Amino acid sequence: MISPPRSVLGRIIDDLGSTLVEVVAGEPDPSRPVGGVLIHDPLDEPSGIPDPLVLGVGVYGAGEVAALVERSAALGAAAVIVRSPVEVDGRLKEAVAESGVPVLGLTPGASWAPISALLRSLLAVEEAGEAHTAGAPLAGDLFALANATAALLDGPVTVEDRNGRVLAFSSRQDEGDEARIATILERQVPYDKLRMLEERGAFHELYSSDRPVYLDTIVDKPRVAIGIRAGGEILGSIWVVVREPLTEDRDRSLMEAAKVAALHLLGRRAGEDVGGRLRADLLAKVLEGGSGAADAAARLGLSAHPACVLALAVTGQFSGPDRVAVAQRACQALTLHLSAVHPQAATAQLDEIVYAILPAASDEAALRVAQTFLERIGGRVSAVIGLGRTAARPAELRRSRTEADRALRVLRAGRSPLRAARLTDVWVPSLLLEVADRVSVEDDLSGAAVTRLRAYDAQHGTALTETLSAWLDTFGDVIAAAAAVHVHPNTFRYRLKRLAEVAGLDLSDPEARFEAMLHLRLTRPGG
Repeated sequence: MISPPRSVLGRIIDDLGSTLVEVVAGEPDPSRPVGGVLIHDPLDEPSGIPDPLVLGVGVYGAGEVAALVERSAALGAAAVIVRSPVEVDGRLKEAVAESGVPVLGLTPGASWAPISALLRSLLAVEEAGEAHTAGAPLAGDLFALANATAALLDGPVTVEDRNGRVLAFSSRQDEGDEARIATILERQVPYDKLRMLEERGAFHELYSSDRPVYLDTIVDKPRVAIGIRAGGEILGSIWVVVREPLTEDRDRSLMEAAKVAALHLLGRRAGEDVGGRLRADLLAKVLEGGSGAADAAARLGLSAHPACVLALAVTGQFSGPDRVAVAQRACQALTLHLSAVHPQAATAQLDEIVYAILPAASDEAALRVAQTFLERIGGRVSAVIGLGRTAARPAELRRSRTEADRALRVLRAGRSPLRAARLTDVWVPSLLLEVADRVSVEDDLSGAAVTRLRAYDAQHGTALTETLSAWLDTFGDVIAAAAAVHVHPNTFRYRLKRLAEVAGLDLSDPEARFEAMLHLRLTRPGG
């Protein structure tokens, strides 16, 4: 029996690219097999992973790296990855030469956790492809699988993900009922049908069994469905419109089809994960600037055009995981929208923020794109977008990202009614937020006039702070200020005199007025 070939080192290095790793010692063999990822722990017993890539987390200095190379050689390691910059001295050169284990340097600023996940995903993609060629009946794509299954079972087939989105379908869909036809047209099971299936326990039955499930009372025409599984995880399902329950032979055929579909979906997901993570790492490198930014921009195809940075955040009351999930949907929608505007636009989600680099001739053009996107998603996803100025060269995109972040912060804080804004559109509230940060850290405003007013209002149930704010907002126009707080002008004059006494505030002093107005803008009530 001949074992299928595993992933090779050359492919891994090519996929990561010089933006993420560089060879700092030794000559990597491109054909060297790689069997997995091993995180170095000097206190742990070495794993039995064959031909591992060893990640030297926390390993610094030429002596420590040399010791890691020597230990990794005993494990049959394909290569060692440590954080750059790497000091290469005589001992390290000797260790690499004797062991044949090359040392790769991970770019500064990159996180070990996503790099580890990225490497595992790259290996998963290779393994999925090898499984296909090692005897799995994975000819064609999911549509070919759907058509083959339909021929075997004599009924139209759909392959769906866990959310009811149609990934592939067979021919002969006209033999289905109205629900099936609507599903194909929308590429999505109608929401009312999904809810009905959920309420009647169809999904519970489907996902709790590893055999086909016959459903004849939920939709017009009976269905047979089976869950698509990988290990203990449900990836999706296959649905067949039938006239009657399947025979034992046809049950087995559908079970085999589900196994093949699982390989397809795993390969697709692994590829999407790898592409998404690699794109996110490249985009992050461009946004951070530095020596690798130009190379990362070139790999993203962003070197030939002026471009600006967009930063999107979802708004509303969400928990941490929910916010990330909503941000993922927003990222997908923004990616689709920007790809129609410019094919070289790059989009990636970094934590809760979705960043995009959009080739654009001007800030105004980019702002119109952002506004159009927000109009199209309407209320389905509540989001705001901050924009930086257009950068003529990739090296200037770091500044554009900084401006986008500053504008986004204003919008997320509700300091502007805009949903999309450049920094120039919200410069004053952005400046006030930054001054407020400094005040909260460095200064004590406990003795300030506005602080005294707020304390007095809280103790006596008065509205002197509101009176001062209205008077300042109307440039000292008592009539207009009184109307704004809905009191008689004489009452307002009395309150004005009283607040000056309580706060020790000279309202005739321009500096005192400016200080009070700034304090009111910087801090909210109770702040």
